Amino acid sequence: MIKQIITHFTDDDLYKFTMCCAVIDNFPRAQVKYTFTDRDHTVYPKGFADELMKQIILLENVIITDEEIDFMKRKCGYIPNWFYTYLKGYRFNRNWVKASQNEEGYLSIDFEGSWSDTILLEVKVLAIISELYYIMTEQTDKFDYDEYYKKSYAKAERLLEAGCIYTDFGTRRRVSLEAEDVVVKAMKDCYHSKQWNGRFVGTSNIYLAMKHDLLPVGTMAHEFVCAIGGMYGPQMANHIAMNSWRNTFRGALGTYLYDSFGWEIFSLNFSEDFANLFKGLRVDSGDNYEQLHKIVDKYKSFGIDPRTKQVVFSNALDTDRTIAIHKYATQYCQPSFGIGTHFTNDFDGIKPMNIVIKLIAVKITESWTFYNDTCKLSEDDGKHTGDPEVIKRFMDALNIK
Repeated sequence: MIKQIITHFTDDDLYKFTMCCAVIDNFPRAQVKYTFTDRDHTVYPKGFADELMKQIILLENVIITDEEIDFMKRKCGYIPNWFYTYLKGYRFNRNWVKASQNEEGYLSIDFEGSWSDTILLEVKVLAIISELYYIMTEQTDKFDYDEYYKKSYAKAERLLEAGCIYTDFGTRRRVSLEAEDVVVKAMKDCYHSKQWNGRFVGTSNIYLAMKHDLLPVGTMAHEFVCAIGGMYGPQMANHIAMNSWRNTFRGALGTYLYDSFGWEIFSLNFSEDFANLFKGLRVDSGDNYEQLHKIVDKYKSFGIDPRTKQVVFSNALDTDRTIAIHKYATQYCQPSFGIGTHFTNDFDGIKPMNIVIKLIAVKITESWTFYNDTCKLSEDDGKHTGDPEVIKRFMDALNIK
C-alpha cells in the first residue's frame, strides 16, 4: 500500500488559489478541459495510472483547515474573505479526472469540469505523479535528505552572497514533499544565519510557508490568459486578463505573466495604464536577456524608468544562471527569481520529470454545447503546448511566422 502523497489542502502553489479567486470573480460559469503532457515520453511502471487514480480519490478526504485559513488571512490580505467560505465548502471529486496507460506504458490524463473546481488539481496531480514515479521505480533510496539539506544550504549561500532575491517555486516537479520541506528549511536557516546582500522571499507552497512561517508567493499561471484566449481569442486575451486581475485584486499581486501568446501581442495590449498599474512582469520563456531588453524598451516607451519595475525570472533556472542574470539585470530593473526543479529535484542519479498539465479547451458557460480550443505559444522554439492545428490557427490569427 503506497502512502497518501498529498495530505494538506494547501500543499499547493499560491497562484492556483489566487487564480481560482479571480476565476470565480470574473468567469464563474466557465468550464474547462486540461490534458497531461510528458515531454520526455516517459514509460511509466505497469499499474501507474491505477495507483495515480487511488491517490486522486484520496484527495476527496483532503479539506482546508481553520489553521490554513487563518494563516492565509494573515499573509494574503489581498484575498477577499468570501473566497475562504468557498474553500471551506470545496471538495475534490474523482469524476473530474480520467487517467489511463496504454500497453507501452505511456500515461494519459484528462481533467474536465468547472474551471473554479478543476483549477486546484493541476499542481497537486503533478506533484503526485512525480513522487509516485520515484516510489514505483524504487529510486527513493537515493534520497539522502541530510546531504540534500547541505546542498540546498550551499545554493542559498551563493545566491544570497550574490545579492539575489529569490523564491522556491518547486512544488510541481519535486521528488517528494520532504525534499521541498528540506529545501525551504535550508533556505530559511541560511538566510537568517547572518546579514546578506540578497533575500530569500519565501515559497510558492502555502503549506510549507505556514510550517516555516514564511511568505507564500505567487500570482498567476499561463492558464488564466490561455483560457481567456479560448473564450475571446488571443488578440485581446492579455487585455481582458489584466483587466480581470485588476477587477479582483485592485493593484495587489501586480506581477503579470505575459508570454502565453508571445511578446508581440502582449506588447500591443500592454498600455501605459497597465504598465503603471502592474509592479512588473514575469519572464518564463525565451532568452532571458532578449526578453529583459524588450521589457526595458517597452517601459521606456512610456517614459517609465524600468529600474522602478520588478522583473521576475522563472525560466529553467539554476544557481549559476540565476547569479549571472542577476548581475546583468540589476542595472536595468529590479530582478527577482522563482526557482523550481533545481531546488526540489536535484539529487545525484535522479532525472527530474519533464511533465506539464495544460488547459486546452474552454467554454464561458456550462450551457454552451461546444468548447473552444486554446493553446500556449511559448517564446521558446518547439515548446508551444496544444493541438498542432490549434497552435497553427492561433499563430495565424496573431500573424506569427
